[in-house]
Amino acid sequence: MVSRGDDFVFAQIIKDVVDFLDLEDDTAPELSPTELAERYDGVLETAIRLVRSMPDDKLTNELPNRPRSWRVLMHHLFQIPTAFLDMEETGETLASENLLAGPPDDMRTSAEIADFGEAVRARFNAWWAKTKGEEFSGQVPTYFGGTTRHEMLERTVWHSTQHVRQVGSLLEQAGLTPDRPLTKDDIRGLPLTDVVWDEG
Repeated sequence: MVSRGDDFVFAQIIKDVVDFLDLEDDTAPELSPTELAERYDGVLETAIRLVRSMPDDKLTNELPNRPRSWRVLMHHLFQIPTAFLDMEETGETLASENLLAGPPDDMRTSAEIADFGEAVRARFNAWWAKTKGEEFSGQVPTYFGGTTRHEMLERTVWHSTQHVRQVGSLLEQAGLTPDRPLTKDDIRGLPLTDVVWDEG
């Protein structure tokens, strides 16, 4: 939330914050829907590879500065596109409960989470194959208010991308060298900084 006096705006949508603060920044997505979809396929491929290489005995570790396990984070990066695709396919509001849904009890290993990721990647690519060329300027329903379909696709891509970068960092913390992690080229054009972990 961003506040000014008694007025406030929920900071879920960058454009809302920019408008609220009377800034001049252009918040429209830099990448086209096609560029975002193609970028996402590579991001998800990297995610699956990195998750599959995580030692199972590290999955109960907690993240720095946040009460969330490594297992939950790795599942979450695939739950993000799941929630997006559920919204796309049903027309129902993207719900925070779906976005934040944790892994099922029987998804206990890195391999099982990576298998889930494989299915999500295939689902995303099937969705894109029948969707590319459609209009992306219209509004879509989300729990944080109205946003365009293009903005929601961008948000889905950068959200997962940030968590994939974090998984690469966790592998390093586990004493492993990540196999072909994301690079600066992978985040170019997305509203991300070089910071992998939030401070504090």
